[in-house]
Amino acid sequence: MERPQRFRDYFGVQLAQQLGQRIQTVYPQFLGDVFVQRVAASVEPLELKDRVALIAAALRETLPAEYLAALDILCAILGPENPQETGMFDFGYQLMPIAYFVEVYGLEHVDASLQAIHAITRRFTGEFAIRPFLVQHPERTMEVLQTWVHDDNTHVRRLVSEGTRPRLPWAARLQMAIDNPEPMIALLEQLKDDPSPYVRKSVANHLNDITKDHPQRVLLLLTDWQVDASQQRQWIIRHALRGLIKQGHADALRLIAADHPLVELEALSLEPLAIQLGDTLTLTATLVSRAEQAQKLVVDYCIHLVRAQGKTQPKVFKLKTLMLATGERVTLCKRHALKPVTTRRYYAGQHRLELQVNGVVLGETAFLLEL
Repeated sequence: MERPQRFRDYFGVQLAQQLGQRIQTVYPQFLGDVFVQRVAASVEPLELKDRVALIAAALRETLPAEYLAALDILCAILGPENPQETGMFDFGYQLMPIAYFVEVYGLEHVDASLQAIHAITRRFTGEFAIRPFLVQHPERTMEVLQTWVHDDNTHVRRLVSEGTRPRLPWAARLQMAIDNPEPMIALLEQLKDDPSPYVRKSVANHLNDITKDHPQRVLLLLTDWQVDASQQRQWIIRHALRGLIKQGHADALRLIAADHPLVELEALSLEPLAIQLGDTLTLTATLVSRAEQAQKLVVDYCIHLVRAQGKTQPKVFKLKTLMLATGERVTLCKRHALKPVTTRRYYAGQHRLELQVNGVVLGETAFLLEL
């Protein structure tokens, strides 16, 4: 059988049939044909989130009307736990409508729903499902998350960080965390030395989110974390500060020992100078150290993307982080593909490119994008 080409295509009639068969093994009176027909009637034109919502709504219509009874049935068909630290979207993708079922229909049954999210997370992820509970039942949900900090399951511990992120991708912003990050920081404090890199990466991403609204609070926290920090914690610090570092934030650069650069940009070039969308640019830069001792350099480049009405929007990309000895010369090369993507629209015109080192712009060039 041919695999679906898009992730959304996994959430269609075939998945409804699979879920219906599973449910009938634990709840024989389930009207599986009706459930599948409900999905088949509307699913085809829908995108991912609407497909998941449709399947969850069809489950609500065809399972027992009493939420707890329906939840017991769904929890009985969750299947084996994910044995890997990653890959939940491959391993347990079929549970996404069940997680959404809990998210939408379970808010009046907090403890039972949180227990279900715990079980789902061991197989898939509950990072989206838990967010409405944080909004509507913050005290109880935070109490439960505090116990999950010490859970023996990596996915559950990661959920404590990932599910409380203020700006989680694919999810609505968690305004309570944007307004006051302290309760979430208290959870992250307990996860900063987690044995799992999967959990630690989430902690770093969460802190990077917080820097968008409370940069000084994160810098203060990470200054404390830097004391006697292991290599693993140092990685969290660097990764958490990546947004501020791209902005050239002096305190963030100082925290990773990348101060004002004593370096000369000897040469900067782009090839070709005029390209079509879908082509690749080659950036070459030569730097020479003018410092009296070795220095840490964070080298980035910023493309000022042409937007509508001739305006521009800067977008910073990583080039390289390196140590450069006294008088040392280094030439850096980077290929940058300008490919069409759904999240960014390109406009024709002259695009400026700046090279920056430790947040300081050392030079610029330009290229012409033709559509």
